[in-house]
Amino acid sequence: MDGELAALAASGATTLVSLMVTDSWTHARELVARFLARTGADTAAIAGLDNARTRLLTTDAAMDEQAVTAVRAQCQVHLRELVEAESIPSSELRILLASLQRLAATAAARGGTVHNDINGGVQYGPVIQSGRITGLTFHAPPPHAPTRGEGGA
Repeated sequence: MDGELAALAASGATTLVSLMVTDSWTHARELVARFLARTGADTAAIAGLDNARTRLLTTDAAMDEQAVTAVRAQCQVHLRELVEAESIPSSELRILLASLQRLAATAAARGGTVHNDINGGVQYGPVIQSGRITGLTFHAPPPHAPTRGEGGA
C-alpha cells in the first residue's frame, strides 16, 4: 500500500499544481476544499494552496521548474500525510484524483489559441465573439415612419 499511496499522492499533487495555473483553478479549489473539509483539515491548507498558486502566477514561476517542483512536493507531502494519519481512506483520495484529472483534461481540451478574422467590408457596429449561441433571433428594425413635416402630402 505504501507504494500505491506514494503514487496516488504524487499524481494528485502533479494534477493539482497543473490546475493552479489554469482558469479551472476555482473549480479545482472547490473540490479540494470539500475534500479537506471531510478530513477535518483546517482552512490553513486551502490558504496554503492559494498562496502557492499566487507564487506560481506572480513570479512567472509556472515556467520555473524549480518552483513548480517545490509546490508539487509540498502538495504531495500534505496528501500523503492525510492518508497516513487515516484522516481519509485512500479510496477517497482516488476519487479526488479522478475528479481533478477530469478537470485537467477538460482544461487542456479547451486550451489553444483563438484567431478570428472579420471579412466582408467595414463593420460599423459591435462585433461579438462567442463560443456557441443557440436560439438567437434577429428582428429587423421597424421601417422609418415619416414624421410631421417629413416627405408626403
